Amino acid sequence: MIFRHSIFLLSLLALLQFCSVAEAHQRSGSGPHTGIAIAEISHGEMIMIAEYRDRIIGLAARATDTTEPFRRVLNYAQIQHAYCLWGKMPGGVTDEASPFNECSHAYLAATKAVLLSMRSMGGEAVEAEAIVSTIDAGMVLRGLALITCEFSGEAFNTADIVRPSWSAVPRHPASLATLTALAAALMAAVYGGRRLLRRIAP
Repeated sequence: MIFRHSIFLLSLLALLQFCSVAEAHQRSGSGPHTGIAIAEISHGEMIMIAEYRDRIIGLAARATDTTEPFRRVLNYAQIQHAYCLWGKMPGGVTDEASPFNECSHAYLAATKAVLLSMRSMGGEAVEAEAIVSTIDAGMVLRGLALITCEFSGEAFNTADIVRPSWSAVPRHPASLATLTALAAALMAAVYGGRRLLRRIAP
């Protein structure tokens, strides 16, 4: 059993090393001139937008009177969310040192842009304005307005996908532990599935 765990950890580290080489250019896309510009988001705004993300995206998904730029930014927000492992990594939003912090900035900046756009949309304006007011009040009450981090001044573009910094995962204990646990659970599920198939096979 110890041998198997050792092989697994070595394989995981090798995979992360491969990803670090593959991410020599962490972003991908045809360049900032082919997409839609997305304004930066502060660290404090990220925390509040993350809490209301599902409500914002749900409202946007129900909107009918939309424009192509709005749909592209919404699509980008959802793609970036998936690239950032659906916001499930510990510290992805709150920890500047997290390998998932920059990609969190990207999907939350796009989510913020979607929210602000909906303030001028007839069917969604009232609810969007209510969310904006709640977020503003929450930032003041929690003292988040002045909190910044390394990526707070960084703008984004729908033509430019931001991936997690995979090479930094081994240096971030929370991310490494989470990914290791997920990989171990997946291996256990595969192993259990194979055993079950052997038992029920004729």
